Amino acid sequence: MINVGIIGYGYWGPNLVRNFSEASQTHVVMVSDCDEARLRLVNARYPAVRITTDARDLIESPDVDVVVIATPVAAHFDLAMQALRAGKHVFVEKPLAETAEKAERLIEEAEKRGLVLHVDHTFVYTGAVRKMHEMMTAGELGELYYYDSVRINLGLFQTDVDVMWDLAVHDLSIMDYVFPGEIAEVSAVGMNVAGSHTNIAFLTVFFENNSIAHLHVNWLAPVKVRRTLIGGSRKMIVYDDLEPSEKIKIYDKGITVDGDKQDSYNRRIGYRTGDMCAPQLDLKEALLVEAEHFADCVANGQPSISDGHAGLRVVRILEAASHSLRERGRPVKMGWKGREG
Repeated sequence: MINVGIIGYGYWGPNLVRNFSEASQTHVVMVSDCDEARLRLVNARYPAVRITTDARDLIESPDVDVVVIATPVAAHFDLAMQALRAGKHVFVEKPLAETAEKAERLIEEAEKRGLVLHVDHTFVYTGAVRKMHEMMTAGELGELYYYDSVRINLGLFQTDVDVMWDLAVHDLSIMDYVFPGEIAEVSAVGMNVAGSHTNIAFLTVFFENNSIAHLHVNWLAPVKVRRTLIGGSRKMIVYDDLEPSEKIKIYDKGITVDGDKQDSYNRRIGYRTGDMCAPQLDLKEALLVEAEHFADCVANGQPSISDGHAGLRVVRILEAASHSLRERGRPVKMGWKGREG
């Protein structure tokens, strides 16, 4: 049994404690939070779990094998580094760190010590996203054209990060997992109408193979939307996370081009329309799937699907997007390769 200590019992912490308690290979032994009122909630629901207001007590405890970090992003690096140096495997809430340089240092430390460094890219573990990855790997969509996502709602406003580092990180982690390729440039525009951070943003990711990704994130929308479209030469996908059952719909639709693509006068565009299907998906809670996957990686000494390198790739895009945002959308070159399949 793998003993787990969890730092942070705020918004996401209760979900982490519940799922690591339910996972077959893990046992939550300790929870830390600076708010004593939150710790009383832990004590009421999990009386056998030890509590502390000092994260160092948890990190240094010989009873803890894994440290789970669910704190504001500014604290991720210091806590994760302390845990790695104490010989603990680490599970970090997204994003991995504030900067790519800090993310690289965490990866280096984990690899030097032979420890698992995992980033909580929860959506990667949903049945819907795993199905999309399976289809992409099998080449069912053909040549990939675009990835287009919308993630909007009214709130929840964050005090430590902007809307890109809060919401776009979800879609970037999904894109990184299901949409392979080398990224050339990133562009972002947005605005701040309330609070101290950007509330509305539009990110564009340009790939070397001429495919494109566009992400729209917004804390100021009157409706909640969680929708992604992926277009390929053979098939297209609509992924709606708010759909109760048919979260993925696969369309056998596309175009055919007759004639020379360079000759616009003689070129003819044909439209292909086939069936739509909604595949059956694994509906197991994503965070429980993730907790069990992470435990397997710890037990077997293997990197996870959303390891430190996956976290680093996402942070690099966010850094480039933030740079572009400050320069009103000027494209920023990336020069790194995404997941290859």
